[in-house]
Amino acid sequence: MKPLTVDSVNAPADAGIPWLAELRRQGLEAFQQLEMPSSVEEEWRYVDLDFDLADLSLADGPGAPMAPGEYAIPSNGHATIVDGTVVDVDSPAEISVMAIGDADPALLADAGGSAIPADLDRFAAAHYGFGGDAIVVHAAKAAVAEAPVFIDVQAVTPGTLSLPRVVLVAETQSELSVVVVYRSPDEGEFHVVPHLQATVGDNARLKVTTVQAWGSATTAIGQQRVVLGRDAHLHHGEAGIGGALGRLHFIVDIDGPGAHSEITGLYFGEDDQVLDYRAFINHRAPHTTSNMFLKGAVEDASHSVFTGLIRIEEVAQRVDAYQTNRNLVLSDDAGAESVPNLEILANDVKCGHASTVGPLDADQRYYLMSRGLDRIHADRLQVRGFFEEAIGRMPHPELAEPIRAAVNDKYVRAQEEGRL
Repeated sequence: MKPLTVDSVNAPADAGIPWLAELRRQGLEAFQQLEMPSSVEEEWRYVDLDFDLADLSLADGPGAPMAPGEYAIPSNGHATIVDGTVVDVDSPAEISVMAIGDADPALLADAGGSAIPADLDRFAAAHYGFGGDAIVVHAAKAAVAEAPVFIDVQAVTPGTLSLPRVVLVAETQSELSVVVVYRSPDEGEFHVVPHLQATVGDNARLKVTTVQAWGSATTAIGQQRVVLGRDAHLHHGEAGIGGALGRLHFIVDIDGPGAHSEITGLYFGEDDQVLDYRAFINHRAPHTTSNMFLKGAVEDASHSVFTGLIRIEEVAQRVDAYQTNRNLVLSDDAGAESVPNLEILANDVKCGHASTVGPLDADQRYYLMSRGLDRIHADRLQVRGFFEEAIGRMPHPELAEPIRAAVNDKYVRAQEEGRL
């Protein structure tokens, strides 16, 4: 095990990539200055962090990879990251997939613009200060991906901190499709700070889906950022299924006129899970659009948090932006917080939000039971129907069946065990 000290820094990927070396420097400096976040801070409200990063250690090397999981899909190229280290890469002809140490620095010259700030919090600082490896997926100008690149991110060594990183670059007029699945065993405690950053060039298109399928004792503090150029298009899907604590802080910077961001997600908490989403959509150019659509459910004593901010800068006229968050609370001890926010500095925009938190619909239950279903199966049908709208909007239909099975199994299991 390697403690989080300067002696543990693994920096071979920094060579020839100035922005990476600078982030390393900033991260090490910020890690010494920043304290662990506390629930007294508004941004970390509802989250109980009962550990300190300084007490954790990195694995000496990657452990044995897990067997393929239920979210594995037919792909066009793949990569595996185990305990923060790239262990397997298969690159297709039209899209480049590589460990960051093998990437041409010229390909990554502009990628630094989508990096998460090193001083965002102590987790970001630790990631840049002590993380050493990454997967890069690069689509050259006008390249088109025939199928998704599949990235399997695993934490397998119990008691360690894992710092995996994924860097996506879609150059002008390219089309890139990526699925990232995060996994760990149910046995043993794991702490993970995964980063995903994406640069989407002018008139380029990126489809990316992330699935949090962490084991039941994993604490994951994920951070993501996407930057969109002129007429660029992002469709991002997110499924929050596993983990003791699954937090995702994601930023979309819409910098180019005519760009569009589409975010679709779902999450389902059980036992005492905490699923925490912090979304920041920044419109920084005119004639841009965004739509965020998230659905979630909580049962047992689990808790979900959604905080969404749409910010429209003064220069970003003629913007059309919307965010929706719908939540089902299925047990008396479960809870859901939904806090959408708008910050509008321009004067010619269309912008809005919708948010609901509540139980299953009694009128729908009555209707279904009047058609011959018992209460148990009527409620199952309601839960399934609630999630279908989100599943149907996800960017990768290949993932629909395993995601559908995961959320349905959670609810059915709770019913059968008498927890509902």
